[in-house]
Amino acid sequence: MKIAVLIKEVPDTGADRALNPQTGLADRAASEAVLDEIGERTLEVALKILDADPDTRITVLSMGPDSIQATLRKALAMGAADAVQISDDALIGADLVLTAEVLAAALRREQYDLVLAGNMSTDGSAGMLPVMLAELLSLPAATSLSEISIADGVLRGTRELEGATAQISTPLPAIASITEALPDARFPNFKGIMAAKKKPIEILSLADLGVDALPADTARSIMLTVAQKSPREAGTIMNDDGQAGAALVDFLAKNNLV
Repeated sequence: MKIAVLIKEVPDTGADRALNPQTGLADRAASEAVLDEIGERTLEVALKILDADPDTRITVLSMGPDSIQATLRKALAMGAADAVQISDDALIGADLVLTAEVLAAALRREQYDLVLAGNMSTDGSAGMLPVMLAELLSLPAATSLSEISIADGVLRGTRELEGATAQISTPLPAIASITEALPDARFPNFKGIMAAKKKPIEILSLADLGVDALPADTARSIMLTVAQKSPREAGTIMNDDGQAGAALVDFLAKNNLV
C-alpha cells in the first residue's frame, strides 16, 4: 500500500502568533515553527498501518519554503520513507484554491492508495482542503474521522456528530481526514533520526507540476487589509447598594440578553 500524508509547518500554538501588518500574512518569525500536531497524529495513523503491513510505503508531502525541511526530516525520523516538498516564491500567501490545485498536481504524480490529512490546520483552520482535494482527484472523501481502519481494500471509520455517531466506509483509493480524537504521535528514536538523514526529499516547483499560480480564468482570494484587534474595553461594574438586582435586570434587558 502506498500512503501520502499531508503535513504542514505552522507557528507554535503554545507561543504568541501575529500577522504581518504590511503583508497581511502570518509572521513566521514571531514564534518557533513546528510540525502541526494534527499532522503528527495523521502520520501516526499511517505508521500504525505500516506496523501492521510492512509492505506499506509512506510519503509525506508539504508545501513551503526551504525552512520546512527540518519538519520533513522529523516526519522521516518518525518512520516515513520519503518526502516531497513543493517550494516556489509564487506560492507565498497562496489561498486554499491554489493550495489544493498544487497539492492535487503533486499527488497525481503517483498512484496512492490512500491520502491522509488532518481535518484542519492550527494556523488557517479552514477545514476544507481534504474535500477540495477529493473533488480535484475524483476520489471519495472520508472526513473528520475519530477512528480509522483498513481491511480488504476498504477504509472504515467513525465520525462523531452532534448527538450521533456515523459509521462510514469507502473502497480505496480514497482521501481521509482525521481529528484530534486519534492518539498522539510516537517520538522519533535515535535509529529513526539517523536514518532520516539519508532518506530522500524531492523538491518541486510550480513549473515541475505544470501549475500556473495566477491563471487568468481562475478566481483567487487576496488579503486586502489587516489591522490589530481593538483592545478589550472594561466591562460594566455594579456596586451592590441595594439596587444591584434591578440594575442587572435593566442591563440585561437593554442588551437583549433576556
